[in-house]
Amino acid sequence: MFPLLSLPRNPRLTGVTASSSETSQMSNPSPVHSDAFVFFGATGDLAYKKIFPALQALIQRGKLDVPIIGVAKADWTLDDLVKRAHASLEEHGGGAEEDAFSKLKSLLRYVDGDYNSQNTFEELYQKLGAAKNPIHYLAIPPSLFSVVTTHLQESQCAENARIIVEKPFGRNLETARKLNATIHQVFPESNIFRIDHYLGKETVQNLVIFRFANTFLEPIWNRNYVKNVQITMAESFGVQGRGSFYEEAGAIRDVVQNHLMQVVGFLAMEAPSLSYHDSLRDELVKVFRQIRPLEPENVVRGQFSGYRQEPGVAPDSTVETFVALKMFIDSWRWDGVPFFIRAGKGLAKTATEVTVELKRPPLGNLANPAENFIRFQLSPELKIVLGANVKKPGEAMKTTPTELSLIHQSEADRCGPYERLLGDAMKGDFTLFARQDAVEAAWEVVEPILNDATPIHSYAMGTWGPAQADALTQDVGGWAAS
Repeated sequence: MFPLLSLPRNPRLTGVTASSSETSQMSNPSPVHSDAFVFFGATGDLAYKKIFPALQALIQRGKLDVPIIGVAKADWTLDDLVKRAHASLEEHGGGAEEDAFSKLKSLLRYVDGDYNSQNTFEELYQKLGAAKNPIHYLAIPPSLFSVVTTHLQESQCAENARIIVEKPFGRNLETARKLNATIHQVFPESNIFRIDHYLGKETVQNLVIFRFANTFLEPIWNRNYVKNVQITMAESFGVQGRGSFYEEAGAIRDVVQNHLMQVVGFLAMEAPSLSYHDSLRDELVKVFRQIRPLEPENVVRGQFSGYRQEPGVAPDSTVETFVALKMFIDSWRWDGVPFFIRAGKGLAKTATEVTVELKRPPLGNLANPAENFIRFQLSPELKIVLGANVKKPGEAMKTTPTELSLIHQSEADRCGPYERLLGDAMKGDFTLFARQDAVEAAWEVVEPILNDATPIHSYAMGTWGPAQADALTQDVGGWAAS
């Protein structure tokens, strides 16, 4: 693994603490590995689709050998939870591998009880047994965080414990701060892991690796050579029966404020230092703080036809299933370079791509009409492509565009994001987890365009969203990935 994602500890930082509002936070130089894994919401959808497969993968790699305690209110027994885990692995984990699943069963415990009852947490305390440094994963709605964290404290289950918090981290800046204050009543910042599974994707991490492990990029990775940057996160399907959830979220809250802002940060950040462990997160915060708050005139929201007929969706809903926007980063490196983001459901294909378009060479007529670019496809597969011009066959000195494939990796080659992040959290490695000051800075960027600040435009399924989005990129020649 590239050293930026596995940084050495600096012994000079021992004993240093910092608040979440400070840009430079230092992790414990010698973190203790968690000796129990507790997950609330054990019978829920997230556990079924993501957590059980990640736990089996960690066991297969020899990275998990501690009690695993599920907590939920479902009137289940441990046998019921074991059956649920097996079904999860068959459907989402590539199958229940015999040895790994046998190990998972031996580690699995279950507490069935109401989160509002102290008896539930007293039973959890008993199940923890000799564990001194548990980690608690709140795979539950944020509305329950206060209840659960308070009971964890009162039952002594929070002592020397870490906590993993699943996004969304609030609905706006104010609620993000309130949510943070709620968790901080029990857990210090050094023990809070805000999980955004997008940061656990190897394809996203490759943005950092490709940028800083290759000398040839640095001279051109700036306003002098880059014309614009475009990020597209497209899904060809709709809300898939999750209309009620999407009514509360929308594309801006669901993927822009978190996932795609992280991508912008990785593309635009300065090189992290190797002298301390939190340097990567420091650089991300600097980028977010340099992004201008979004203006309504630089944002287009859309909603696919038929969304209002989805179960759980209001008949007059103005929630966006598509958003396109233009943003600017007021830094020495990126001043004047537009960053475009486009994300939505019901689009022409399913893919996440980043295209960095370079300015035309001085002899523009020689390279006409194609320009140079670097394209990162982050899903469904990892591809890194260089767009270049070569001579067109024949007598004339004419060019033709070509694409040079630098890398192509399939999904099977990669470590799953939840496997990576859960393993890191248990080790106490913060590198790929969101920090509170970054969360707040990201909310400050999108705050001006929340709550129907711009009109909603209808678009047909299978297209690239409303036509109004094309106007955002007309000055740079249109959207690159379409």
